[in-house]
Amino acid sequence: MIKFYPDGYPFIIGSLVITCIVSVILLLFIRSSTYTLPFYIVLSAACLMIVLTIFISFFFRDPDRNVPQGKGLFVSPADGEVILIRDIRENDYLKSDTKEVSIFMTPLNVHVNRAPCGGVVSMVKYFPGKHMAAYRDDAPLENENIVMILDCPESRILVRQVAGFVARRTVCKVNPGDSLKRGERYGMIKFGSRLDVYMPVDTEIRVTLGEKVKAGETVIGSIKKE
Repeated sequence: MIKFYPDGYPFIIGSLVITCIVSVILLLFIRSSTYTLPFYIVLSAACLMIVLTIFISFFFRDPDRNVPQGKGLFVSPADGEVILIRDIRENDYLKSDTKEVSIFMTPLNVHVNRAPCGGVVSMVKYFPGKHMAAYRDDAPLENENIVMILDCPESRILVRQVAGFVARRTVCKVNPGDSLKRGERYGMIKFGSRLDVYMPVDTEIRVTLGEKVKAGETVIGSIKKE
């Protein structure tokens, strides 16, 4: 059975209702009008609404994932493609050297976001901003985004949900003090965008540029063992 993220139900139900209303209006118009609309116009309108409903349902799908077990593992917070891997000093919150991995989501990806590791949320901060293309280097700072700090057993990590050109809303369902398990759902970005993860500097990166990853399932990094 297909599961959907709770935030998607208003969109799915709304689309179904509009589809039904449009279909009824078209049928009534055809029956009452002295002019006969070509069959292909009626069929095209109905098909368009059905396709839209299917796309919205597809976008808000929320499949279960097999979360890997083991100490010191960080899993991908999003479905998508790895577009950035780098060493960088995160001076705003972690104030330390980190390993950053960025994942870009298209409208066809699952958009539910999951915790990279188990821990306690110590901070959630929303920033209003622009809606530039999310793959741009300056998108994390210029675009609408939500920063979450998660205190994991391994270390503190930062996860940033970044809205993009198509995406217009970032959703974070947790608050400071909440506990998350590795791979647990905590939010989503509606209609595209990117997730940035800042992990400890001694993290061994387990993905490569261009690799396709799955939220809660693909290991993107692990703490190096002595």
